[in-house]
Amino acid sequence: MTFQVWGWRKEDAPQVLTWVLPEAAGGDRGAATPCEARATKDPIAVERANLLNMAKLSIKGLIESALSFGRTLDSDYPPLQQFFVVMEHCLKHGLKVRKSFLSYNKTIWGPLELVEKLYPEAEEIGASVRDLPGLKTPLGRARAWLRLALMQKKMADYLRCLIIQRDLLSEFYEYHALMMEEEGTVIVGLLVGLNVIDANLCVKGEDLDSQVGVIDFSMYLKNEEDIGNKERNVQIAAILDQKNYVEELNRQLNSTVSTLHSRVDSLEKSNTKLIEELAIAKNNIIKLQEENHQLRSENKLILMKTQQHMEVTKVDVETELQTYKHSRQGLDEMYNDARRQLRDESQLRQDVENELSVQVSMKHEIELAMKLLEKDIHEKQDTLIGLRQQLEEVKAINIEMYQKLQGSEDGLKEKNEIIAQLEEKTNKITTAMRQLEQRLQQAEKAQVEAEDEDEKYRQECLSKSDSLQKQISQKEKQLVRLETDLKIEKEWRQTLQEDLQKEKDALSHLRHETQQIISLKKEFLNLQDENQQLKKIYHEQEQALQELGNKLSESKLKIEDIKEANKALQGLVWLKDKEATHCKLCEKEFSLSKRKHHCRNCGEIFCNACSDNELPLPSSPKPVRVCDSCHALLIQRCSSNLP
Repeated sequence: MTFQVWGWRKEDAPQVLTWVLPEAAGGDRGAATPCEARATKDPIAVERANLLNMAKLSIKGLIESALSFGRTLDSDYPPLQQFFVVMEHCLKHGLKVRKSFLSYNKTIWGPLELVEKLYPEAEEIGASVRDLPGLKTPLGRARAWLRLALMQKKMADYLRCLIIQRDLLSEFYEYHALMMEEEGTVIVGLLVGLNVIDANLCVKGEDLDSQVGVIDFSMYLKNEEDIGNKERNVQIAAILDQKNYVEELNRQLNSTVSTLHSRVDSLEKSNTKLIEELAIAKNNIIKLQEENHQLRSENKLILMKTQQHMEVTKVDVETELQTYKHSRQGLDEMYNDARRQLRDESQLRQDVENELSVQVSMKHEIELAMKLLEKDIHEKQDTLIGLRQQLEEVKAINIEMYQKLQGSEDGLKEKNEIIAQLEEKTNKITTAMRQLEQRLQQAEKAQVEAEDEDEKYRQECLSKSDSLQKQISQKEKQLVRLETDLKIEKEWRQTLQEDLQKEKDALSHLRHETQQIISLKKEFLNLQDENQQLKKIYHEQEQALQELGNKLSESKLKIEDIKEANKALQGLVWLKDKEATHCKLCEKEFSLSKRKHHCRNCGEIFCNACSDNELPLPSSPKPVRVCDSCHALLIQRCSSNLP
């Protein structure tokens, strides 16, 4: 069979080596192996395959040997040293050469520094590696970083972050490097199995800068003598493990006995203190009961006073309601009277409108009669021109009267309460119209007489001219009388306007009374609000009594909490250092920088950040380290015990 390995020259250039091992009897030594065929095709792929095989052998041998011995590995353990050498060769494969002023730089510390940016938890390793005093070269820092990552059991996680970020790795590695290909992901998957191993390595004392990374292949070649020696070594290791186990059991028993004695003493002291606290709590309960009796008596007095006050307020409210009902009845009666008056006035208004329509029709008839008179007296135009002009003026005055009557109708629509007074005035207007009708009848008679006179005038023009002049003078007198009647009607209209103003004043008075009614309603609503406020005060007093009862129940619950805390203190156990790997509060893993600390109250193990508190305990009068949860619980108890 053939076995290929590779080594490093002084120039750090990879060199492929092929070992041909003798096959079993009858084997064909002249046939070409797959490794030789692959080497002829692509030597870089062969290098990656050889490195992958060496990594598998070293990881498998390390895990098997560690599990067979069953104890933590030291830095002097040969398989562990060979594992670090193989990992160093895997990380160096395909590294780019970086030029500087003095020399060429080619180290694996550059890509390992990227882990701090990609994985925040790796900052602790980087800081601790930089703080190590004996390291001077980047290669030494990289070797220390690998050892610390193995102790933290996170080497696989850190390298997985690097392999995922191929863009960042391309700055440090060639495209054909092992970390850039699939072999790198396989090696990272194999590294997960190393989480089973516990390693205790001392990085400070080792000279990591000047070590030579040479792979020892003799560890992976097996003989019959080696198999027999391994069986003996296994038996010896089993005996040594039993001896170590018995010694550890003795140590643990001694430590448990001493801790139990100390806990018994502390529990006795805590019991005495709890008895004293119970006595104090009993005294506080008695005081609270006395205060409760006093508060109940005060509450009874307050209830009596509130009931008396409520009765007085009820009587006042009933009297005010009765007065409001009486005033409401009076207002309702006033409102009904006003509605009746409005109805009566609306009926009167309709009657007046009917009468006005009759008067308008009469006016139209008068105009027609005047036109007939004009036709009849056409022959006497020269003598009767003055009469026609006067008649036209009368028509204009009548039209103005009609328009004013329409305006008065609009005013009557807006002010329905004034119609009763207008009835009398309309009666006067009707009488005046009747007088006008009588005068028109007289004028018709005069026209008839004029016709007769015209006939006579035709017969006797010269003899009866004087009589015609007398008639004209009489008609002029009639026109003067009509003008005086029109003046009288204007005066009547002025009086009507004054009456309208009086009715407006009456309306304003009624509005004022309605505003007073609205103010009375507001006062009634205010009284209702005061009644509701009194009810709220009563409910608040009831709630205060309920709160006092709740306080009594809370004091009883505090006493029960004290009893439960006493029981919990009796069942506390001091946790061992080996049993805790993570902080109980923040659940962060312990490491070289994150140390373990015991809480002196509960006995659990915490980190420095979660147990950075000090309080005096019953077991020790001096302040002692306490975790955050116990610190809060003890402070709460102290505050509840204070008066």
